[in-house]
Amino acid sequence: MWQTVEFREVRVFLTLAEELHFGRTAESLQLTPSRISQSLRALEHKLGVQLVHRTSRSVRLTPVGERFLADVRPVYEQLTAVLERASAAARSVAGTLRLGLFSRPAGGPHLLEVIGAFEARHRECRVEVVQVSWDDPFGPLRENDVELMATWLPLKEPDLVVGPVLSRQPRVLAVARDHPLATRDAVDVEELAEHRVPRFEGWPKELEEALAPSRTPTGRPIPDSRFRVGERGMLDISVRVARGEFVYVTVPSAAPHMGESDLVYVPMTGMPPLVSALVWRRPARDPKLREFLAVARELLRT
Repeated sequence: MWQTVEFREVRVFLTLAEELHFGRTAESLQLTPSRISQSLRALEHKLGVQLVHRTSRSVRLTPVGERFLADVRPVYEQLTAVLERASAAARSVAGTLRLGLFSRPAGGPHLLEVIGAFEARHRECRVEVVQVSWDDPFGPLRENDVELMATWLPLKEPDLVVGPVLSRQPRVLAVARDHPLATRDAVDVEELAEHRVPRFEGWPKELEEALAPSRTPTGRPIPDSRFRVGERGMLDISVRVARGEFVYVTVPSAAPHMGESDLVYVPMTGMPPLVSALVWRRPARDPKLREFLAVARELLRT
């Protein structure tokens, strides 16, 4: 039965061997004397030997107990040191925290501030920002290639947690400069029923609907063009918008990243702001992640 010996039973024996007193041992380990006796009896039963000789007046180790003490103490100390190092590493905020970015606008105006504040507070840790693929934006998060993401909402994935909001941005419609809508002061969402919009593969349904709805609020179908974004991401979209293949619902902060001067961004009405937030996998065990989220909540609150 020696295979069932527990770490705490060895700890009780070592403390008792040092104190040679059940009361002081109990006080040292913050247990009751009866619990000390139970633990010792369990250890002796599993080993099949008597380790301690006890009377009403004294406690002393048996010869077998002396040999066991000499053998087990250095091994216990080594194992304790290993466990302490592992625990310290688990609590350490050091190394690299990888943050996936759905798109640069999804980071909002304060993400770089949050990263700077986190790295200033934890100088032994750096944040690496990674652009995720639009074909499978949440794959890297689920496969642990990134610890968290800045992404658009809504998101109803049971294995992912939606955290601090990064931005709320109004909608604009990107159109070619010679498009009939380019001269308008605003475009209502109902008018999308008369134009083709891109819909992207590999996205959660609720996110796809928020970014590129399939119907207008009154139920009119919106023509779509299934689109797989290439390595150039938003540049691929902007080229096809400029060529008049479709119009693109986006946010004002996307304009500098679309890299196409032949586009016009017309304000939209009838659509709610697009919200972005930090998202991570359940559960958040990584201390770097927990500290980053704490800094984000603190900074974004102000």
